[in-house]
Amino acid sequence: MKEQLVTQGRDAVHVEDAASIRVMGFPVLEALPSGSVPYERVDPFILVHEGRMRLSEMADVDTKHPHRGFDNLWYILEGSASTGHSTGPGGAIERARLPKGALLALRTGRGAWHAEAIGAEERAEGLGDTEWRSVLFWVNLARKDKQVEPSAQVLQPDQIPAHHEGDATVRVLVGEGSPVRLGTPALVLDIELPNGGQVTTPVPAEFQGFAYVLDGEAAFGTNGRRAMPAQFVLLGEGEEFMVTDAVPGTRYLLMAGKPYGETPVFNGPFVD
Repeated sequence: MKEQLVTQGRDAVHVEDAASIRVMGFPVLEALPSGSVPYERVDPFILVHEGRMRLSEMADVDTKHPHRGFDNLWYILEGSASTGHSTGPGGAIERARLPKGALLALRTGRGAWHAEAIGAEERAEGLGDTEWRSVLFWVNLARKDKQVEPSAQVLQPDQIPAHHEGDATVRVLVGEGSPVRLGTPALVLDIELPNGGQVTTPVPAEFQGFAYVLDGEAAFGTNGRRAMPAQFVLLGEGEEFMVTDAVPGTRYLLMAGKPYGETPVFNGPFVD
C-alpha cells in the first residue's frame, strides 16, 4: 500500500496593522519593524515600507542616503520611478528606470548610496504628476557577507518569472526562476487573485516569514484569519501557506526565508 505524505499547513498566528510613519517628510506604511513581533520571528527580514506619492513632490527633496549590511529591494506597484545608486566604477552613481512591475535589488554590502533624484527622468518628460506606489524591503546579510562589494540588479517586468497556482497569478521576485539571490535561501512572491478564490503556496519548513496585504481581503492560514490592506500576517510553522475566500482583486506579498540566527545591530540605515 502506497504511503501518503501529509503536508502541514501553516496558521496565520498574528495579524497587525502597518504603522503610519513619515520618512523624509513623506507618509509611509511600515509593516516591519513590527510593534509586537520581535526580529527573531521574522529573521532575515528587517523592514517593509509601502509608499504612495507623486513625483512632483520629490522635485526639491534630497533623497540621497547611505546604507550598509543588507539587501535593499524596491518593487514598483504603480507608475514609474527612476533612481540612482553608487554601484558604478569607483562608486559612481548609476541610474535605473523602474516602470510598474520592475524590481531593484541593491546589495549594500560594505556601504552604498542610493535614492538619488527619485523621478528625475519622469519629471523631465513632463510626468511629474504621475503617482507611483512601491514597496521597499530590507533583508539581512550574514555577518560574514556584510563587507562585500555593493552591487545592483534591475529586473524589468518581463524578466520576473510568473506562473498560475490555484486561482492566483504568482510573480517570483525571489525564488525558483528568479535571477535575484539573497544571502540566505528565501521566497518573495507577489500573489494576485484577480477573480478571488484560493491558493496554496509551498513554503519550506525551515523558512519563517509573513504575508503583507496590498489589496482586497481574504482568509489567511489554515485557521482562516481575515486580513486586509495594509496588514502584516505572521506565518506559523509548516510546509505550505493557504489563502482562501479571497475577494476579487486580492493581492499580497509572501516573504519567507531561512533565518540566520544572528543578532544584527541596528543603527538607522546601517545593519551590522
